Amino acid sequence: MIRKPFGALSIGETGVSIGRTMTETDVVNFCMLTGNWLELHSNVEHARSSLYGQRLVQGSLVFSIVNAMIPFESSVLAAFYGCDKLRFLRPTFIGDTLWARAEIVDLKDHDDRHGVVTNKLEGINQRDETVMRCLFSLLIRKTPLDHPGEPPAIKAARAATRGETA
Repeated sequence: MIRKPFGALSIGETGVSIGRTMTETDVVNFCMLTGNWLELHSNVEHARSSLYGQRLVQGSLVFSIVNAMIPFESSVLAAFYGCDKLRFLRPTFIGDTLWARAEIVDLKDHDDRHGVVTNKLEGINQRDETVMRCLFSLLIRKTPLDHPGEPPAIKAARAATRGETA
């Protein structure tokens, strides 16, 4: 979705990702990584008596995966700038498949080398339910990086394809 430098982007541009299924491994690894062993995520018996009757994928994991699914060109992305109005609108369960949908809703000049691109970011599940929504801002370069460290054969191939990625 964000494959062009800041000045070439327009409000209203949209993009969607490929799907990604949330797995038991994702949930357990995230419990290990964060120390979030809340029983709603880690205890099947406890979760059976909860509001949804089953374990939930951690909201912070849903956010982490959905924002990482936005397609972008690494030569123009400078940094994650911030997130506003993050809401989890529906639960995400183990086995749900999510897609990211993003729409550029704001463009602001930041400095002589960067601009801030704000997207309305949504996580959509296989039931066509929006499970997560936020305003997700990225710091985008006005001039792309020249892919430092690339060998000459890769630079030549990139130039021949005008920078398109596989």
